[in-house]
Order: sequence, then C-alpha cells, then structure tokens
Amino acid sequence: MLAVKRVVLSSRPGKNGQPVPSNFRVEESSLSTELNEGEVLVRTLYLSVDPYMRCRMNDDTGADYLAPWSLEECVDGGGVGVVEASKNDLLATGDIVTSFNWRWQTHDVFNGNILQKVDPRMVDGHLSYFLGTVGMPGLTALLGVRKKGHVTKGANQTMVISGAAGACGSLAGQIGRLDGCERVFGICGSEEKCQALVSDLGFTAAVNYKKGDISKALRDSCPNGVDIYFDNVGGPISDTVISQMNNEGHVILCGQISQYNKDIPYPPPLSEQTQETLRSKNITRERFMVLNYMDKHEEGLLQLSQWVTTGQIKVLETVVNGIENMGVAFCSMMTGGNIGKQIVKIAD
Repeated sequence: MLAVKRVVLSSRPGKNGQPVPSNFRVEESSLSTELNEGEVLVRTLYLSVDPYMRCRMNDDTGADYLAPWSLEECVDGGGVGVVEASKNDLLATGDIVTSFNWRWQTHDVFNGNILQKVDPRMVDGHLSYFLGTVGMPGLTALLGVRKKGHVTKGANQTMVISGAAGACGSLAGQIGRLDGCERVFGICGSEEKCQALVSDLGFTAAVNYKKGDISKALRDSCPNGVDIYFDNVGGPISDTVISQMNNEGHVILCGQISQYNKDIPYPPPLSEQTQETLRSKNITRERFMVLNYMDKHEEGLLQLSQWVTTGQIKVLETVVNGIENMGVAFCSMMTGGNIGKQIVKIAD
C-alpha cells in the first residue's frame, strides 16, 4: 500500500454562494499498488483548477455533460503525471500522461485507456502547459476564435476579450492577432494584468474594469467599433461591449464567470436592450463548447504547440505549490487572483 494525500469535497457553497477553501479538505489515504492488466501507477505532477468546476460543486451542475462532485469523495479535473509502474502495453515507466478525469491526489492507479501519452517536446519541457496553452484552455481559445469568430485577414477587424488575463482570454487575444485582427483589446481586473497583456502578449490596449470606464476605453481604443467579442465573463461588462459592436459582428460565448455563483440558467439571460442590439445589428451569439469539436483537437494541439515552441504565443501561468493548496488556488482563480492559467504543482 502507498500513502497518498487527496482532496475531497467536504461541503457545497450553495448555488448562490461564494466558494471558500474550506469547501475542500485534504486527507491521508492509502492506495493499493497492485496493478491489473492494462493499469498504470502514476505520480501526479500538476493539477488544474478551472471556472467550470464551480458548477460541479453544486448537487446539480445544470449541464448534462458535467457530473457534480460527490460530497466526501475525491474531486477530479485536468492533470499531468508520470508513469511509475505499468501493466499496459502502450505505456511505460517514465512516460508523461494527461487526462481530464484526474483525481486530486498525489498518486493514482488508472486504466491506461483513459490516459493520453504526451511528448514533453511539444511544450519545450513545460509539462504544466498541457493543462493550459497546449491543452483544453488552448483548444477552447483556438477553436472558439476559428469556429465562431470569423476572423478575416486584411479586414481591419477589432477583437475584444473579457477575462483577458485568464487562461483562455490571454490566448484568445494572441490567436486573434495571429489570425489577422488589426486590433486586440483586453478587459481585465488589475493594472498589472493590463500591463502584461500589452507588454508581454501584444494586445493593442487593455482596461482595468475595476477602475477604468470601459465604455470610454472601448471608444478610444476601438475607434472603428467591435467586430468580434470573446466573452468570458458575461454580465454588465458584456452588455457594454455588445453595445459598441458593429453590424454582422460575432460574440464567442466562451464563459460567464461573473454569473457562476448565481442560480440562473446557462447561458444567463440578457437584458432586453442587449437582445435588441443583437437583433438589430444581426450579431451572432452562439454558445461554444470545445467538446463538440473533438475531431479538431489533435490538429489544434499541434498548432498551439508550434506557436509555443516558436515563441509566437507567450504563456502566462500562476503556479501554486502543494496539494494542500488546491482549494486556495481554486478560490483565487474564481476571484481573478491569477494571471494566465492557474496551476497547482504537486511534485517534481
């Protein structure tokens, strides 16, 4: 038996409640290392915390493709680890593997069929990138822009991204620029984040919504109006952006983090004024789900890997150490404490 640490959901915040670290509990457990045919023993290296997990804290997620976490059970999400023992013909000791169904514990035994073997060269050895830029957030940004954004090179388009310093937003802006947008404008929650977007990631401009006048900043920095809006937050910020969108524009409905602690349907209902703007200007606003494009994932990950290894995309990460800090990292991410992808490092 192997001693492991794991994180369980000890309480629910309530559908309208703000999650707190004490909703999670770290406990000691033991793991049998006897493997059946096809199984592998894996040491966890990195774990991911993501906004969608807020829905899984409720007893009903409101989404048929997402199961709620069970109370007093080990929670799960995206993870990366190294194989320490194998009875699987396709996986050997030392292989790096990833999965979207990775339990939050220091070691685990997996059926090798649910693991994806990955090549560290795809991320220049930065294994945590498989949970961000060259993983599900990267695919969400890339396929969201390409399937719903309708970027056209040479068309002098302006893209606006809310939640622009988060895992998806920081990539969506760079991808919009690479694909041909003339201007890329970010909305985020601090001066430090604005600085990172413009200086490090090549955004044209950015505004801190906590201090700046978003409407005025948009008029100043996007003089030709807004053609594409990558929406990560919803709420009043999105109402303001949509009010300045051009005819035949496109809203990429990626997330609505400002609404996740409220018991309302997803996507949340819009104000009558915003609905009228969408109608009168013939602006598309369609829910985007990366899982609907599984056939594009391999090609997309190769594109993202190429951009990372050639330096065309810059990666921002906020890394917290230790499985005991999973709850703290999750709650910080939900309130904008991260720049780029929020990662928890579990082991070397």
